Amino acid sequence: MASTYLKRTNGTPTNDKIGTISVWVKRSKLGTDQRITMNFADGSNYAYLRFTDGDVIEVYGVASGSQSTQIRTNRKFKDTNAWYHIVLAIDTTQGTSTNRMKIYVNGVQETSMSHTDYWGQNETCQLFIASGSNYHTVGSAENGTVSFDGSMSHFHKCDGTALAPTVFGSTDSTTGEWEINTSPSFTVGNTGYTILKDGNTITDQSSNSNDFTLGAGTLTKTEDCPSNVFATLNPLNLQAGTKPVLQYGNTSIAGSTDGGVFFNGTSTLGMTSGKFYCEFKLTSASNNYPIFGITGNPSEDARNNRYMGYDATSYGYYGSNGNKYNNNSSTSWATSWNAQNDIVGCAVDLDNLKIYFHKNGTWQDSGDPTSGSTGTGSPFTLTAPSLTPAGAYFFGTSDGSSNYASVGDFNFGNGYFGTTAVASAGSNASGIGIFEYDVPTGYTALSTKGLNL
Repeated sequence: MASTYLKRTNGTPTNDKIGTISVWVKRSKLGTDQRITMNFADGSNYAYLRFTDGDVIEVYGVASGSQSTQIRTNRKFKDTNAWYHIVLAIDTTQGTSTNRMKIYVNGVQETSMSHTDYWGQNETCQLFIASGSNYHTVGSAENGTVSFDGSMSHFHKCDGTALAPTVFGSTDSTTGEWEINTSPSFTVGNTGYTILKDGNTITDQSSNSNDFTLGAGTLTKTEDCPSNVFATLNPLNLQAGTKPVLQYGNTSIAGSTDGGVFFNGTSTLGMTSGKFYCEFKLTSASNNYPIFGITGNPSEDARNNRYMGYDATSYGYYGSNGNKYNNNSSTSWATSWNAQNDIVGCAVDLDNLKIYFHKNGTWQDSGDPTSGSTGTGSPFTLTAPSLTPAGAYFFGTSDGSSNYASVGDFNFGNGYFGTTAVASAGSNASGIGIFEYDVPTGYTALSTKGLNL
């Protein structure tokens, strides 16, 4: 979301002391104050759910100008690859203070807290009161500031019932993972709603008509969801010092123009076997020294500021002149791709240890990603993933010159470059992900479902 947020005016609740909020979130940025939702009646009466700048979950409320509640977890939430399911079950009529608000994450109640100022018994909960001429918001504070940076899915709210997390999710009997219930059944109450359930719709899909409007920004649909997690760029694995800037759910990158900075970033998910496809679009013609490829040593690449293709288990395709890079060596290979809006595709075949690149849909060196062990047009024979330092390969990009910065958008299968949808989706037999160009037969997006094909 970043600068994107939703708003509506909250009406009179069925019950202003009892209710539930359930939402799935995937974080993009850490270490900053980020509001998930806020209900703002006026400057003296409001409440919000947020991630603090310390990366913990906090519920904070103010009534008649004074703090009414502050509940804050000890546990930090810093996984930018995972979807977190957060449930607040509130019932201030309970005699025991710890029963007046329960926070669940992925079905498990958070019981270790650094702050435990609960609402008083029978006290009004400011998350449910009418907002009048002011706003109830999703993704920011009431005025569009301190916005949530990441993705959200299946946002449910009800007033009048404190629900268990099992209404909205369940534990998979095979994997033990917490899974989404895509069609939960519950009584929503007067101010309840269901949004972001089917794509990016902000029309209330409950029995109410409590629709939201777009407060600011661009609301983008994503294939990345709680039931199929797609790779994004990893903010925990960036060059030290002046770091590249990530945005749009960590799918877009702007490298640093400071001298001496090469490394930009790599994917959150790694590849150990199988066949995977990814696209990268160069979005600035003035920063035309990018290298796109894969690395088997992302942490060391970041720590030591190495470009893609520096290591023996790192392989890159250089935009400036079309050279191929591996083991700190450059060899003439294919066509340059340094024009604004050039799209480069990368197909990684770990079953046959081959890699292929296309420029704007044309496979370089007459490459054929379906050629198997023959490896027609593959610029490299890869080291087995098990022999790389990380035990896997990761998609990534870097600068080929320390005086320039690669600026571009990854499409890991979400069907977007930044906030722009692909012009015409190519074919994809796996059915996982949406790409600009045809996905080679046998390949798929780097996602949790793709990894399990």
